[in-house]
Amino acid sequence: MKKLISIFLILTLCCLPVFSKTNDKTANKDVANKGYMGTLPDITNKFDKSRQAVSTPVFEAQDGFTDPKDLKPVPRDNPAFINVILKSDRTSRYLNDINEVIPLLENVVTCIEEDADVQVFVAKANFLDLNVDYIRQKYTGEPESYYESFKALMDVNLHTQAIATMRAEAVIYSRYLAYSASGSIYNPQNISQQLEYLKEELLSTLITLKEAE
Repeated sequence: MKKLISIFLILTLCCLPVFSKTNDKTANKDVANKGYMGTLPDITNKFDKSRQAVSTPVFEAQDGFTDPKDLKPVPRDNPAFINVILKSDRTSRYLNDINEVIPLLENVVTCIEEDADVQVFVAKANFLDLNVDYIRQKYTGEPESYYESFKALMDVNLHTQAIATMRAEAVIYSRYLAYSASGSIYNPQNISQQLEYLKEELLSTLITLKEAE
């Protein structure tokens, strides 16, 4: 009887590891089949060390830039430069207005050089007068009204309007005044001479305006 009990105890002890391993595998299998089965997001980049940004220059450097002659002239013909780059003060506004009227004076000079007809000349003169009158009203009583360029512009405009009026009147009255003293004012020789005087004054005024600061 004692031998049977001993044999039973030995068999029991031998079977315990087998049951234990079986239970462990079953438990692991149950755990493995539960929980999140998808792909986890990569968050490693959030823990990277901060990197210093490297800026790229907008303008390329020019080697050997020592000659003052390489400097580009001031873009006086660009209103954006006058309004933005230069200090926005009275002088800048005045220069901007002067730059706008310079081409109009040049157009009148072209009319004289090309011997344009009366209608074209009068039209150019009237358009010039409108722009000069705007400048006159804008700067009368201001320091700019004492500038040499301002006075020269006012004078040449008056002279231009006088010649335009004379040419327009010559078309109407020259035939009726040909034999009077007043008729000599409207003869072609006198008009041509007056146009040459006006051209010289226009060219002189253009130089003054372009040199204005």
